[in-house]
Amino acid sequence: LFRGIRGIIVICFSAGADAIITNTYQASVEGFMEHLDLDEEQSVELIKSTVRLAHLARNKFLAEAKEMPKELPWIVASIGPYGAHLHDGSEYTGEYADVVDAETIKKWHRVRIEAVVEAGVDGFAIETIPCRLEAEALVEVMADEYPDVKYWLSFQCKDEERIAHGENFAETCREIWAKAKNSTNILAIGTNCVNPKIVSPLFKAVNAGYSEAQKIPLVVYPNSGETYTVQDGWRGKEDCQPLENYVGEWISLGAKIIGGCCRTYARDVQRIKKIAENL
Repeated sequence: LFRGIRGIIVICFSAGADAIITNTYQASVEGFMEHLDLDEEQSVELIKSTVRLAHLARNKFLAEAKEMPKELPWIVASIGPYGAHLHDGSEYTGEYADVVDAETIKKWHRVRIEAVVEAGVDGFAIETIPCRLEAEALVEVMADEYPDVKYWLSFQCKDEERIAHGENFAETCREIWAKAKNSTNILAIGTNCVNPKIVSPLFKAVNAGYSEAQKIPLVVYPNSGETYTVQDGWRGKEDCQPLENYVGEWISLGAKIIGGCCRTYARDVQRIKKIAENL
């Protein structure tokens, strides 16, 4: 398993990725203790091992690269939502925001955040966040406790206007950015794990009426556009446009970080990189 993960990271770096995200999206001390029968210390060490594995992969890539990258590619820790460890699909609805308070969410995230910081990451991907409550809680943690760690914040969105829990995407992004930008460690705000077709409408609303200097830097890494059901698995590949077809418009709308999420591959990274470099 470790060899396979390391190999995937090397392939992505070789395709031109400027950053890879660790496989800590659903990682939690509670989950490892319950399902793997580990103690707390072992669970924390397992989380740290994902970062160490990424370092090994980056070192392997650099040692074997025919041409060195202009800048050292980043190892970014995935900080998935509170709902991901509940295993009830609530990371796609944000329903837990109706019953869990911000302090509970902060406390849960701190253990994992501290583990990946100690293991040595270049930044965080606070990703697939379904609700404003959790986004604001994490932005506060980053500003107050980890002001030197760079990060981006991306939401799971249910349609062209709203994040998963129902809050307006553009309003949420603008208001959170206004608070977070003063801490200087936030890189961008945006969306991931969505159909690429809804990205442009979401982004147009965020920066509507803003000058180039005022535009909020955006991050996007959508799914392939296929749909998933428990009964049929992934369907609709034949109806999906290649991600690179969207890149020019996303950049014009303010996207600074672009990649792929579910059902995307190293070849997508390679094509996105080529388009972005030629614009």
